[in-house]
Amino acid sequence: MPDSAGLIRTVAIVGPGLIGGSFALALRQAGFAGEILGVGGLPYVQRALSLKVISSIATLEEAARSADVIYLSETVDGILRILEQLGPNIRRECLVTDSGSTKRTIVETALRFLPREAFLGGHPMAGKEKRGVENAEANLFHDRPYILTSGPESPLANEFVSWLHAIGAKVVYLNPSEHDRAVALSSHLPQLISTALALTLSQQGTLPTGGVAGPGLRQMIRLARSSPELWSSILASNQDEISTAIELFTETLNELRLHLSTPDITDMFAEAGKYSYLLAETGNSEPGT
Repeated sequence: MPDSAGLIRTVAIVGPGLIGGSFALALRQAGFAGEILGVGGLPYVQRALSLKVISSIATLEEAARSADVIYLSETVDGILRILEQLGPNIRRECLVTDSGSTKRTIVETALRFLPREAFLGGHPMAGKEKRGVENAEANLFHDRPYILTSGPESPLANEFVSWLHAIGAKVVYLNPSEHDRAVALSSHLPQLISTALALTLSQQGTLPTGGVAGPGLRQMIRLARSSPELWSSILASNQDEISTAIELFTETLNELRLHLSTPDITDMFAEAGKYSYLLAETGNSEPGT
C-alpha cells in the first residue's frame, strides 16, 4: 500500500458512475484515507454521495484548485471537453488521468491543453453491462489489465501507479496507437459483432420460436445491452482501427461461408477452439471496454 502521507491527499472523480465509482471504492478498500470529491451532474454525484462512494461534491473548477489527482471517467467526447475546460485552471501540482476506452485522440487533446507531465492516459479493461454508481464495486479492477499510455513522468504519477498496484490492477504500458489498435480487435469488434447479431435477429420481426434460443445465443448478444451513448463516443474516436478490424472479421466470416461443406471447416473450428481455450487460460476473457 502506498504511504498514506504521500503526495496524493485529494482525488476528484469526474463522472462517479460504474468505473469512476469503482475506482473510488477500490482506493478506499486499498487504504486511501484522503478526500474523494465527486464532480458531475447533480443527481449523479448526490447518488454517489448517498452511497458513500465519494466524500463530498465539488465543481470542476473547485476540483482543479484542490485535487492532487483528477480522474476523468466520462464518455470519450466528454473527456475531450473536460480536458479543454481544465487547461486554464489546472494547478502545476496536479495529475490528470482518465479511463477512456480510446487513447490516441484523448492523449493528443491533453497535450494541447495540459503540461505534458500533468497527464497520464489510462484505460482499465474492466466493466459491466449495467452502468451507474449503484453497480460500482471495489474489486472491479482486481486482476484486470489497466493500460497506461506512458510511464510515470512525475512523483504524482509514480504514486498514482502505486495505487493502481494496490487496488490489484495489472498495469500494462502501450502507446496510444498500440492501445487503439489492440482494443479495436479485443473490445470494439466483439461489441459490434454482438450488436450486429442482435440487430439481425431483431430485424426478422419476431423472437426465436420453439425454444431454439439457447444459452449460446444469449451469451453472444449480451454485449448488445451496453450503453449506446458510451459506444457511439468510443466508435467515433477510433474509426480507422475499427474499420480495419471489421474488414478482417468479414474476410474470416466469408472464408467460413466458403468452407461450410468442405473438410477445411473442421480445421478452422479446431484453430478457433484452441485460441478460445488459450484466451480463457490467460484470465482476460471477462467483460471490459
